[in-house]
Amino acid sequence: MNTNLAFQEELWEELIDGQIVAMSPAATNHNRVASMIYHIFQGYLDGKNCIPFGDNETVFLTEKDHFVPDSMIVCDRNKIQSDGVHGAPDLVVEVLSPSTARRDKGYKKNVYEACGVPEYWIVDTMNRSIEVYLLQGGKYYLDNLYILYPDFMLKKMTESEKSALVTEFKCHLYDDLVFSLEKIFSTLF
Repeated sequence: MNTNLAFQEELWEELIDGQIVAMSPAATNHNRVASMIYHIFQGYLDGKNCIPFGDNETVFLTEKDHFVPDSMIVCDRNKIQSDGVHGAPDLVVEVLSPSTARRDKGYKKNVYEACGVPEYWIVDTMNRSIEVYLLQGGKYYLDNLYILYPDFMLKKMTESEKSALVTEFKCHLYDDLVFSLEKIFSTLF
């Protein structure tokens, strides 16, 4: 068996501004964090109307833009078809990789905004941070930047600075779904 062919069969592609872009296999930390976020959504949404999707599910947003986010939530089941999700999800999560960070923070963020995705998370495993953007009046605003600081930085902080840190946050779709940065980033190597 040709191992190169087997490897090629596992690659996913996105259509970005009309150009086919091959997605490289993600690094271990990327996969572990994306999986953790998906599993939190999956456990919470079990038996509820909204559906969580993990990586490898295409969202068809425009004729020129078919993305494969790391995670998404879709509440309108009419958007779900056999080949993917057609239309704006209710929440999208992109976990940054060196090769995708610019697109995730630029072009893709702009497309998600223009297509009406209400909530967009950009997760940075290197900095152990999550940027949460919310759509208001057709434009994204940064709702918050959550950072899990390493121990050496925490040691330099005053008690007042430490007490002001926010390491848990709620998903804006649900009042009772709390995300812990420690849990999300607990599997990093």
